[in-house]
Amino acid sequence: MRWPGWAMVVLFLGYGLGKAVFAAQGKLGFPGGPVVPAAEYESYARDVMDVATAQWLAASNGLLGAALFLATVVGVGRRLPRPLMLVALVLTSVGVGAGMVVLIVDGFLGLGVGWRWYHGLLGVVVLGLQTAAFWSYARAPRYAVRSSA
Repeated sequence: MRWPGWAMVVLFLGYGLGKAVFAAQGKLGFPGGPVVPAAEYESYARDVMDVATAQWLAASNGLLGAALFLATVVGVGRRLPRPLMLVALVLTSVGVGAGMVVLIVDGFLGLGVGWRWYHGLLGVVVLGLQTAAFWSYARAPRYAVRSSA
């Protein structure tokens, strides 16, 4: 069952694209998300980093996440060392999971920046897909690496 991995590839590419669009515009946030107040831009640039730089870094994280999950579904990627892949997937799960918990809590309980119920629902779906993709990779049979000899 590889479809959850493919779904995560698409979601990470969408995340990366959304962040790239906002980086090009010099905007904080994400397309379709709550509007970030103007005051946040100043404090973000002062306390963290330039807004465009942060968004470009987030876009690159989207591409890295897509590449990681792509490696869980294609033959070449399935030949990579399983312990290394599992560690990378766990680390990714922690980061994505934290973001999805924010979406869920704010979307359903209103305890945040203004995500809506449908964002919370998206958070639940992404957590489920991520868990299924991880489980699918972890339980998949190992492919033998063919030697050229």
